[in-house]
Amino acid sequence: MLADKKYFLFDIDGTLGVDDTLYEGSAELISYIETIGGRAFYITNNSVKSRKDYVKKFERWGIKTEESQFMTASYAACRYLEKHYRGKKLFVLGTPSFAEEVRSFGLTVTEKAEDGVECVVVGFDRTLSYEKVEAACELLFCSEVDFIATNPDLRCPTAFGFVPDCGGICAMLAAAVGRTPRYIGKPDAKIVSLCTKQVCAESGEVLVVGDRLYTDIACGINAGVETALVYTGEAKPEDLEASEFCPDHTFDDINELYQEFRKSRGEA
Repeated sequence: MLADKKYFLFDIDGTLGVDDTLYEGSAELISYIETIGGRAFYITNNSVKSRKDYVKKFERWGIKTEESQFMTASYAACRYLEKHYRGKKLFVLGTPSFAEEVRSFGLTVTEKAEDGVECVVVGFDRTLSYEKVEAACELLFCSEVDFIATNPDLRCPTAFGFVPDCGGICAMLAAAVGRTPRYIGKPDAKIVSLCTKQVCAESGEVLVVGDRLYTDIACGINAGVETALVYTGEAKPEDLEASEFCPDHTFDDINELYQEFRKSRGEA
């Protein structure tokens, strides 16, 4: 039940806001969650920004956060790479911020198609160039070089519509080299557990909120918690009929979720 929720795991882009614009109701809902003794977490597949970058972004929105509240696909990927590729050379196709985050885990990063690379790592890259794509393809034609990506999202919401996300970039690479990556971010349930373990949350207290069915809603389903879909990003009401990932709740936007949550607690 909605009234039982204390821990909200929000997607960011298309859910709480888009680009530098915060949607109406987002700040109010986050503040209200704190007043009832709950906690908001942010589980984004956007690998452009590090957790430190997101703390600064939310600060500009007037929302105080801590790094531990952000579980990004880039952070989850770094955790995975740290476990499996320590001491090995990684080719990173991503933003400078993502490459620096990978380095911060003590990993060796190159942005050239050079000898000794053991894995190509792809993130959502707003600095993408054809030179980067060509270098990644050169490496991926070597079957012994692994292929890892932060998230399968095909497109990222913007103020004017969408741009290719990590999954879209990987689809382009796959068309050229005939290989698909292992994706680390949502819908992998581990991102949810990284949040809920911090607060020892019971599954009935958790709600995953997002705008995509095949990442956000699928992630919550995989983690065994309730989900809420908002129609301010990719998914539309007509998409539900053909989707295998059905949310427990649907709302036009985050403000409607905020109002309904207050009503569910008898505070309308």
